[in-house]
Amino acid sequence: METNTIRLYYRGQIHEVAGKPTTCTLLQFLREDLRRTGTKEGCAEGDCGACTVVVGELDENGGVSLRAINACIQFLPALDGKAIFTVEDLRQPDGALHPVQQAMVDLHGSQCGFCTPGFVMSMWALYLDHDPKGPKPDRLHINTVLSGNLCRCTGYRPIIDATQAMFDLPHIDFDRAGLARALASMQRQQPLAYHAGDQVFHAPRTLAQLAQTRIAYPDARIVAGSTDVGLWVTKQMRQLPHLIYVGQVAELRTITQTDDHLYIGAGASLNEAYGKLVQHYPQLDEMHRRFASHPIRNAGTLGGNLANGSPIGDSMPALIALGTHIVLRKGERQRDMPLEDFYLDYQKTALEEGEFVEGMQVPLPVPQQRFRTYKLSKRFDQDISAVCAAFAIALDGNTITAARIAFGGVAATPRRAIQAEQALEGQPWTEATAKQAMQALARDYAPLTDMRASSAYRLLGAQNLLLRFYFETRSDAPLAAHETNVFAAVDAL
Repeated sequence: METNTIRLYYRGQIHEVAGKPTTCTLLQFLREDLRRTGTKEGCAEGDCGACTVVVGELDENGGVSLRAINACIQFLPALDGKAIFTVEDLRQPDGALHPVQQAMVDLHGSQCGFCTPGFVMSMWALYLDHDPKGPKPDRLHINTVLSGNLCRCTGYRPIIDATQAMFDLPHIDFDRAGLARALASMQRQQPLAYHAGDQVFHAPRTLAQLAQTRIAYPDARIVAGSTDVGLWVTKQMRQLPHLIYVGQVAELRTITQTDDHLYIGAGASLNEAYGKLVQHYPQLDEMHRRFASHPIRNAGTLGGNLANGSPIGDSMPALIALGTHIVLRKGERQRDMPLEDFYLDYQKTALEEGEFVEGMQVPLPVPQQRFRTYKLSKRFDQDISAVCAAFAIALDGNTITAARIAFGGVAATPRRAIQAEQALEGQPWTEATAKQAMQALARDYAPLTDMRASSAYRLLGAQNLLLRFYFETRSDAPLAAHETNVFAAVDAL
């Protein structure tokens, strides 16, 4: 169905938007069209969090999902049929401050003020997600939720204090049922096809419609969470004449489990996907927390991270080490391949014309498997890896029967370390064996030098991470996380 309008629910009204470019961001629309300037622009790339808003949409049960996202990289047509909440929405009808705002005032948490609305919206999303009858979120959870709000200009502790204190103030309910009714009344029965000048935005609603649309328009750019493609517009000023948005395809968001693997649809958000993965592989918990930020993980998808083909995508090394297969779709045809075979060269994948990523199959843990993944970067939150490593070995007693090692950030594509694997297989799991594999890594990779790290640092870091993996998984007195991980040691305080 062709249309010249986008429908948004904002401040109790359905807004019909026409004539805006398909790559107009939500932030631009809020500030320039609606004149709601409480939402700020800082970095325009989803890092600083000054633009944080909350988006509401219907879930599969007819309820409402509310999540914090970055407005600066969200294309406006992707918000069709959804509700937008900004800092202006928190003031109560009687003029009183919301508990989130009141706690910030009481605890002097406003900093200089520019980034405060973004902090407040991340806090409000946590407030909405919290069961008032349950225990308050701990500091670790609060830090995770606020990881997408980077400003530290005049002190950070008062903001953490305010986030804890807001749950002690009289609770204010949110009318989810009313919002669900409003959103249900504006849902389209047919897929969106929005035209603005020479730009086109397709939003299929089913997997079959997506497959048909992709074959009809093989040169169109597929977009899900806009956490990468959004920067092409805001930073590189690229023209994107035709977009296919996959966020309305419910089948792509499914996560199912069989006896031997976990299937994750390509449209599942990073937070949803990692939430399920961590249930089976708790070793992925730190990578989950360190992958971008909470708002980015709310919007971005695991399938998008894999399809992007970036050598610094943090998901790929762990999934490759676990033996994940990627599932591809073209029309009615479906095929799968080992994830490592999907990457051919720098940001070049095995996708055929008219094909797209449908999902991935992640093997479930097996007995005697030892698995870890590690990230080296300049800061804990929201940083690109200098080295991202993943190790998985299978043991028979203390003999390594199989090994899979994968790295990101050290080559043009995420890659397995074949020679290091061969140095491990068939050998006893000892420090001497680990050091032999460390030497083999120098034959597997010739890392690059860039602003994040030198070649020598990357190679030494990769080798030392393998040794760390040994110390944490050896049969005799393995080291606990707080003994090898400074972040775990801090969390334990």
